[in-house]
Amino acid sequence: MAHAPSSADLPPALRFPLLALGFITLGLGVLAGLARLGWSAPLPSAALLPLHGPLMVSGFFGVVIGLERAVALGRRWAYLAPLLSTLGMLLLGTGVARAGGVILIAFAALILVAATWVLGQRQPALHTRLLVVASGCWLVGTLLWGAAAGMAAVSLWWMAFLVLTIAAERLELSRVLRPSPQATRLFVALVLLGLAGTALGAVDARGWILLGASQFGLALWLLRHDIARRTVRQSGLTRFIAVCLLTGYVWLAVSGVLLCLPNAALGAGLAYDAALHAVLVGFVFSMVFGHAPIIFPAVTRLRVRYSPVFYFHLVLLHLSLVLRLAGDLALRSDWRSNGGLLNAVALVLFVVNTILAIIRGRREN
Repeated sequence: MAHAPSSADLPPALRFPLLALGFITLGLGVLAGLARLGWSAPLPSAALLPLHGPLMVSGFFGVVIGLERAVALGRRWAYLAPLLSTLGMLLLGTGVARAGGVILIAFAALILVAATWVLGQRQPALHTRLLVVASGCWLVGTLLWGAAAGMAAVSLWWMAFLVLTIAAERLELSRVLRPSPQATRLFVALVLLGLAGTALGAVDARGWILLGASQFGLALWLLRHDIARRTVRQSGLTRFIAVCLLTGYVWLAVSGVLLCLPNAALGAGLAYDAALHAVLVGFVFSMVFGHAPIIFPAVTRLRVRYSPVFYFHLVLLHLSLVLRLAGDLALRSDWRSNGGLLNAVALVLFVVNTILAIIRGRREN
């Protein structure tokens, strides 16, 4: 979604600090995750230890998606979403104002819903309506979190926020291949099935099975209808993005299967951990890796110069996730912890490679 330059928009120089804050919360979330796996991580506050999931979802993705949506809208009030999300997470990290932090994040989610709604009024379409629903899932999950609901129920809504956001954006691009009306109806049915499973999953194990079936079906739908099936035959950045997308869809399918396992239902056992990380690390971060060379310049006006070294962090992400999930399913804590550590290394390598790509882009300019 693009918009004409407007004096009501925030200059790129002022967007960069928001993006930097998002990456700070990403770093804190990674450190908290490593500490939970038993590694000696230099967390600045012990209050961050139980906030691994919120730091990743509301801290990092809340900022990145909020920024992307604000840039598309071109209105300064929309930038309150990434700002409040970051401030809320930092406030939670102090350990002294949990209610205040959750309230700020809830307002951030509400602003994202409003910004997405306005965009949908400008461009009425199925994918823009779905983006509104996805933003609402972030809000519902945050309200449940503030009401002290179990993290398993909260994670289902936050998972829906990310999965539906990505699915909606890929649906927009799938129009190039013109899916049939029957295919579009199937897509809608899979989304509705997933939302039903998300709502039911907090109280009934059958909800997790519905959600798993939805994710598996969406993965197959995207593998069939995404333009990445064609662009993967090209070269350079275009092929890299396509590889990120297609491998991400495989992880979404894997997560769907894992969610149907009895030990994953209601957030119990290591099968739940495997399912959660298959979608939030394998699927979502594959999308981040693929879209970063496009989204980052749109937000900051800094060019990201593609290099084949981008495949290093992508391959490491996938291999380390295989090790982590194998540890979950085989009850091998050493595989699980080492896989988690290598997940973190892949994310660090992604940041380093992106910074180097920006430096190369500036030199060429």
